Amino acid sequence: MQIRTEDIEAYLLVVEMGSVSGAARHMGLSKSVVSKRISDLERSLSVTLLQRSTRRVQPTESGRHFYEQARAAMAQLTHAAESISETSGDLCGELRILAPMSFGTLWLSPLIAEFAKQHPRLHVVTELDDRLVDTGYERYDVAIRITRLADSALIARKLAVSRRIVCCSPDYAQRAGVPESLDDIARHACLSYSNSPPGQIWAFRGTTPQAAPRIITPRGVFTANNGEVLRDAALAGHGIAVLPLFIVAAELAAGSLVQVLPDEAPLDDGVFAVYPRSEFPSQKLRTLIQFLQQSLSPPPWEALAARFARVPAVTRALPG
Repeated sequence: MQIRTEDIEAYLLVVEMGSVSGAARHMGLSKSVVSKRISDLERSLSVTLLQRSTRRVQPTESGRHFYEQARAAMAQLTHAAESISETSGDLCGELRILAPMSFGTLWLSPLIAEFAKQHPRLHVVTELDDRLVDTGYERYDVAIRITRLADSALIARKLAVSRRIVCCSPDYAQRAGVPESLDDIARHACLSYSNSPPGQIWAFRGTTPQAAPRIITPRGVFTANNGEVLRDAALAGHGIAVLPLFIVAAELAAGSLVQVLPDEAPLDDGVFAVYPRSEFPSQKLRTLIQFLQQSLSPPPWEALAARFARVPAVTRALPG
């Protein structure tokens, strides 16, 4: 029985991506080459590994068992090879990073570029996507998530605090007035984040450290699944938004957005590096996390927005 590692690698990717075409794109190969590798592997093992349909391929029971064993073995081989190379002090191999779209483009991308420059033998792959994925199953080494992290089987390392700000355009403030309390928010046009249920509610700190958060359900007039889209809607005067400071720092500093309800603080999010548990510690991952923690302490967007523009002194009350 002759089994080639490239056939196993192709099989693992097909299972993880759910399609031969997805694995082929990832590997930079044609579908026919990947299909042949899978067929060669099945022939060598004398077993059917995949159930194929017009929409998706899934592992058979034998295929699932082989996937779990082969994935662990390949991880051990990769760890052994990288450990030998790292004895010279150089990071090597591939490091796959998943990050949110807005945070990735605004703040993370120059840091990743600098990290890659410091480690030229490391192949850094960065993908930006706001969806939540299984980092291990989709073969990302680490995912950057901005959230109030719930209990998870994953390991999470905090990189920074992400403050959120209630804001609107000066035009909206002049035209519609601004809320003087949380209760007033219900009378205003509000902008909502649609990518997850928590984006449909606004949570503010309690009146005391021990008090429960105060929850507001805003009257949504504009909804989007991206914070930069909501920022642009706020800039256009569509209403009030609660947005991460890292998205609106420049606009607050320039005065094109203004902070409202400055004495009411939305609950902070955290910027986390999240990754699956592994029996093989990754030096490249530890080095990346340490680099990001140092680069984001203090958060650079805080300095950018250090001088907030305040709501204009004269505003017209909201009718009704």
